[in-house]
Amino acid sequence: MKILLLEDDAFICKEIQNYFMLNDHQVDFFHDGETLLNNAILQNYDIFLLDINTPTKNGFETLREIRKENITTPAIYITAQNDLEHVKKGYESGCDDYVRKPFLLEELELRINQILYKNAVKNSIQISENYRFDFGTMGLFYKDEAVDITGHEKKLLYILSKNSNQIITPDILKDYVWDDKAIQDNTLRTQIKKLRAKLQENFIINVRNAGYKINRYE
Repeated sequence: MKILLLEDDAFICKEIQNYFMLNDHQVDFFHDGETLLNNAILQNYDIFLLDINTPTKNGFETLREIRKENITTPAIYITAQNDLEHVKKGYESGCDDYVRKPFLLEELELRINQILYKNAVKNSIQISENYRFDFGTMGLFYKDEAVDITGHEKKLLYILSKNSNQIITPDILKDYVWDDKAIQDNTLRTQIKKLRAKLQENFIINVRNAGYKINRYE
């Protein structure tokens, strides 16, 4: 799991990062909204954790900007604010849940897992007439029969399917699939070629000089 955290308290950032790293999760954090929007590769993350009172752009403004990009990744606000107006404003800006400070890290983990589980249960995507990708199992199905794919192929299909109808650049794909390792473009191309060889239909679209995408099948 990859977590994007917006929090201006350095101590809280390190506490959250250290806790989730124990279970091999990745936490990238930013202390202000403007820096996050300018530097984070938003498509890379499974969940956003956002403080509200942050410099340059607060959590509300930051999430609204993210949602304008049609990025639907779940978001949780972590905040000391608990009045109804803040809660309403948070949901209007596109959040999925609130965790109020102070909080237990175990509670935060439970909230994250619950949101991701609900999304996984309801979210599978039809990516061609016969192919479906299941976010919960990271499985590819052809006419409801499981297709044998590798771990890298699952991650590749996951990020393309999660961002369906959007072009994902090679740099984003390499960063997500190979976890920040220095991977050349030809390695990505070889991986996609091997995956396509397993498919009865080619639903992975190569957009010249831009990247790759999968369109949601309607």
